[in-house]
Amino acid sequence: MKSHKKFAEKHDLPFTLLADEEHTLATACGVWGEKTLYGKLVQGFNRMSFLLDESGVITKVWPKVKAAGHAEEVLTELQT
Repeated sequence: MKSHKKFAEKHDLPFTLLADEEHTLATACGVWGEKTLYGKLVQGFNRMSFLLDESGVITKVWPKVKAAGHAEEVLTELQT
């Protein structure tokens, strides 16, 4: 929680960051689970993005997100 607060203050975020320490939300969304890391099967976060509408309904899911070019992809989706 402290690191979330520090990050939000540093970047002057106008919203609250969630802390899912028990992985409850991450598990429900399919983000937490098995993945391969350096050839080993481990439990961890799988990088995904979700686009929600004003009501909180998921309208788009990007599984297996790669950082390069992803922000532009999301912006393009927002503009359509």
